[in-house]
Amino acid sequence: MKVLLIEDDASTAAYVSGGLREEGHEVDHVASGPLGLELALTRSYDVAVVDRMLPGLDGLSLLKAIRAAGRRLPAIFLTAVSGVDDRVEGLEAGADDYLLKPFAFSELMARLNALARRAAPDKREETVLRVGDLEMNLIARTVSRAGRPVDLQPREFRLLEYMMRNRGRVLTRTMLLERVWEFHFDPKTNVVETHVSRLRAKIDRPFSGEMIRTVRGSGYVLDAAS
Repeated sequence: MKVLLIEDDASTAAYVSGGLREEGHEVDHVASGPLGLELALTRSYDVAVVDRMLPGLDGLSLLKAIRAAGRRLPAIFLTAVSGVDDRVEGLEAGADDYLLKPFAFSELMARLNALARRAAPDKREETVLRVGDLEMNLIARTVSRAGRPVDLQPREFRLLEYMMRNRGRVLTRTMLLERVWEFHFDPKTNVVETHVSRLRAKIDRPFSGEMIRTVRGSGYVLDAAS
């Protein structure tokens, strides 16, 4: 995704920008309403994250101006303004969603993904994932490599699905804990390392060519065997 972040609080902007970039998304950040409006009207984005209280042009006025210009840019307000009337006002101004501060990054990411999916309804959900000679059928819940079935436990299946959907990307331990185990804290165990080792034993060792690689100090990456 290409995300436009319009946020004047430096710590919030750094937190959101860093998280989005770690997930592999592109982010343009500006700290004022006028600059945000300029980018929204002159560049292409998949979604915008907008604070309501902005210098130069408040978030409500900014979003109304975007809609008045005919731009159908999916947008979510990320704000501490929490009253029911405030939320209604934000949605009526043209926002597609409204998330209150403080917030969990995982929830923001889920909402952004939902907005991006709604903005592209013609894209059908994949039912079969393929990376090289590795194939995963999401309907039948089966996995095979080089035509040979691979028996996985449910958590191993979920881990492999996330890695296949993000082929070629380095996935950090934190990302795997949050997306596969739904842990938003460090459990201080080797659960990730153990499951990655089990996956390797099932999809790499019996076959020629390694697909799961460790990137020292960073995480893991899955890609077609070279």
